[in-house]
Amino acid sequence: MPMNYAKTALLLVVLTAIFVVMGNIVGGTQGMVIAFIIAMVMNAVSLWKSDTIVLRMFGAQEVDERSAPELVKIVRALSERAELPMPRVYVMKNPQPNAFATGRSPQRSAVAVSTGLLDLLSREEVAGVVAHELAHIKNRDTLTMAMAATIGGAIAMLAQYLQFGLIFGGARDARNSIGWIGALAAIIIAPMAAGLVQMAISRSREYQADRMGAYITGHPRWLASALRKISNAARRIPNIPAERIPAAAHMCIVNPLTGRGIDSWFSTHPAVENRIRALEVVAREMGQLKKGGSFVENTRAETQRESPRAPEQTGPWSRTSGGSRGPWG
Repeated sequence: MPMNYAKTALLLVVLTAIFVVMGNIVGGTQGMVIAFIIAMVMNAVSLWKSDTIVLRMFGAQEVDERSAPELVKIVRALSERAELPMPRVYVMKNPQPNAFATGRSPQRSAVAVSTGLLDLLSREEVAGVVAHELAHIKNRDTLTMAMAATIGGAIAMLAQYLQFGLIFGGARDARNSIGWIGALAAIIIAPMAAGLVQMAISRSREYQADRMGAYITGHPRWLASALRKISNAARRIPNIPAERIPAAAHMCIVNPLTGRGIDSWFSTHPAVENRIRALEVVAREMGQLKKGGSFVENTRAETQRESPRAPEQTGPWSRTSGGSRGPWG
């Protein structure tokens, strides 16, 4: 636990420093002071309201036992297995299958999944994804990831402002103080540096959450199968909210960006094949996979055999003859 707090503090220091330097580039000494004040306010707001901010970014709507009984039932059962308080449950009306968790503590946590994920995955695979997100909550990763998304997004906005300023004649202080080359370098390097900080912290956390999530369900294959399906679909289906706020991409279970811009150069997530191989190790520890067995080939073959199916035929999210539209209402 102390290590997570130390990582959070380090993340805030580095991202705040980048933000302040960007403020200096945009507005000189005065801009640096203003950026520092803004960064302090953002850190405080992120600490207490990061969950609300992120959920709004993705347009997530809260659901309960009446609007999404099967999903809430899965989250409650797994929360009990993980010895966690019941988190709030949200659904994003988004065709791309994906999910994330947020909240500054287990007592103020939330799990969000997309309608695309509910339509694509079986009950067991949804459980694997939910368990992964609960692992992030148990490890208290959610605060760090949400704060990184908030401050990283602000850095990207400053870089965009500087870019337009140079193109259309603004940001004269930046041009005079560091020149065109320096300003252009700042436009490229600052968001890249923020992304690298997020990436360094996020990748190790994904492996940890995969492992803990597999132990929560007791079935590593569920998550392995879900990761393969989600990854394949995410590359084909754009996630508009994520494309607008790429600084929040590290929060999702797989990279939600389709690779159309500079953000695709650096991925905050490990390769899915590597994550599945790590889950193979967990399965062997549990005695569920013999030596020489492979989730990678099996899940790839299963995904390739699948053909498009109507939502009522996929997993636990059945529609009734009365016209119910599934667990998201």
